[in-house]
Order: sequence, then structure tokens, then C-alpha cells
Amino acid sequence: MEDSRQGQLIYVVSDSIGETAELVVRAAASQFDGHLIDVHKYPYIEDKDAIDEIIASAKESKAMIVFTLVIPELKDYMLQAAHANKVPVIDVMGPLMVTLQQTLKVKPSNKPGLVRRLDEEYFRRVDAIEFAVKYDDGRDPRGLLRADVVLIGVSRTSKTPLSMYLANKRLKVANVPLVPEVEPPEELFELPPERVIGLTISGEQLNGIRTERLKALGLTAQANYAALDRIHQELQYSQKIMQRLGCPVIDVSNKAVEETANIILEMIRKSRLHK
Repeated sequence: MEDSRQGQLIYVVSDSIGETAELVVRAAASQFDGHLIDVHKYPYIEDKDAIDEIIASAKESKAMIVFTLVIPELKDYMLQAAHANKVPVIDVMGPLMVTLQQTLKVKPSNKPGLVRRLDEEYFRRVDAIEFAVKYDDGRDPRGLLRADVVLIGVSRTSKTPLSMYLANKRLKVANVPLVPEVEPPEELFELPPERVIGLTISGEQLNGIRTERLKALGLTAQANYAALDRIHQELQYSQKIMQRLGCPVIDVSNKAVEETANIILEMIRKSRLHK
């Protein structure tokens, strides 16, 4: 037996792509048996002529209009024209924006597409974090050529926490440990020097950090890993590699991760300005 119930036509109108209004409509429709709702979307509406056409069509089709127009002139025109033509109309964001403006005492920017831009920023950040995890600690040298920046240094120079911090700034970061017994990957020497940043530290501070690390692992502090002679050997080797690369070097001794990250971000900013 066919369903004889009449469906409701809803026009979703937006000065961006219309995702917000459509999600609200579908969320509401789910409470009324969703198949009875027919959504037609009209994105990127930027002038009054387009609004007139939509309202004329809605009036003829007995549709209601749900919109997210943040430009005040278009929003006001939509409301006035819809009411004049007796077309049911819902302003999804208007009441909330008015209340926020009154509460925050700040005027909204009234720029279309900002939600989409926020979504894109979020996914870029997630992508960067996944990249940092995948190419942490020199796991896959092929990622070096795709990185925005590559951090190099001996063990315990904050390469991993720095990579994650910078990833949250939407930078794709790989890092490579420098160990005297292991030749750095060839890909490292194919990169422009400004895309590689060396991290160094004082031998005494590194000794303290590594000693505490061994204690945390339940190992003896006398292990070669924390021995000063070994540390100086590693630091001398890392210095030679950094000189060979011609990359900038940051001394992370007594620096918080945030402080070092800000230095790196400033380096990247200046490098991009001079391109």
C-alpha cells in the first residue's frame, strides 16, 4: 500500500554551502519521520534577485525556508520578503547571534563561510598530528620530503613533544634522531637547509635528563646512555651533521617546549616571507 501522506518541502538557503542549516533541518525532521521531509539546498546566495526567485518558488511549491544568511542586508531582505509573501521562514543563526552579541558586547564579523573554514582548520590539524605520529623518531624517511619542517637532534632534545606542539599549529613535522652509529637517511640531505632545524643541548643538562629517564624505567643511572663521555660524543656527532646540512640550530637547554616552538614558528614565518 502506498504512503499517501503529503511531504513537506523545505528550502535551505545559505550564503555559504548550507551545511549548518541542512543539519538543523535534518535533525528536526528526524523527530517527524524523516522521509516526509524533502530538502532543496540553495548555497552561495549573495544578492536580492536570487532571494526573490527562491521566495517565488517557495510560495508556488508551498515550501518553507530555513536559512543561514549572515550578511545583515540579505538576512533582513529574506525575512521581509518571505513575510510579505506569506512564506514560512526560519532564521537559524539570527537569534543566537543577537544573544551572543548582547552577552559578549562584541559585534559579529558577518562573514559567510567561517564555519567551513573552522572545519578545514580542524582537519588540517588532525592531518598534521597524524603525520607527526607516523614520522616520529625517523620511522619512515620517505615522510621527510613531505614535511613542512624536520627536527633533528640526539635523544631527549624534545623532538617528539615539539613535533606534536607544532602539529597543533597545523604544521607537518617529522623528526630524526642522530646517533653516531647510524647514518642519517639520505632524504635528509635532499631537503633545503631552512626546512631542517637542529636541536642541541648542554651535556650536563642532557646527563640529568637521561639519568632521570633511566630511573623512571627502573634502570641503573650508570648505563652508557647517561654517561657524560657518551653524551659529548653524540653532541659532537650531531654538530657535524648539522654543519654538513647548513641548517639552523636551536639550543634547547633550559627552554620550555613552548618557547622553542615559538622560535621555530618565527623561523618558518621569516623563511616564507623571503620566498
